[in-house]
Amino acid sequence: MSELDGRVRSLLAAGDTSGAATLVLRELGPEVLGFLSGVLGDADADEVYPALSERLWKSLRGFEGRCSLRTWTYVLARREITRFRKGMRRHAEGRVPLSELKDVLAVPRSRSRSALATHKQRQLTALRDELPIEDRTLLILRVDRKLAFDEIALAFADNPEVFAEVDRKREAARLRKRFQLVKQRLVARLRRHAIAS
Repeated sequence: MSELDGRVRSLLAAGDTSGAATLVLRELGPEVLGFLSGVLGDADADEVYPALSERLWKSLRGFEGRCSLRTWTYVLARREITRFRKGMRRHAEGRVPLSELKDVLAVPRSRSRSALATHKQRQLTALRDELPIEDRTLLILRVDRKLAFDEIALAFADNPEVFAEVDRKREAARLRKRFQLVKQRLVARLRRHAIAS
């Protein structure tokens, strides 16, 4: 269990869901916003991030700790990406008041956008952005976020709460193979791009 997981569990045990959610968003928000930006682009990430923050806020009470909070946050992020891409809009009832989220939402924007500073990083990002969204998501979770393949399997699962260990291992192996193929294609494209330059 990470230090963050322990601190959040303590806050939840004390009944401070608001404090727990704020802590998770402050600690992981910049990283997850960067992930959303990498997968969707900045403008769409700015639209999805508040929905993710709200969903995280609501889900913490039911979080059972079957994975780390970091992994759970990526599970929720991927679900929000899927909802966004399908054009699903949530109903206004039961939403966390934006006034409770505004100070948390402001934190990641200022810290995550400077990550793509160098020319090579911009080139790599441009090539990565041309990949299909599932491959781009896999690449970002593995390379940029350094998630293990079993954690990525959870993020890709339709229902991670009932994801059996054998299924998780099988999916992790499948994603590992897919990652290798994506990496090979990306390296080949980088080489072709370097030769053309």
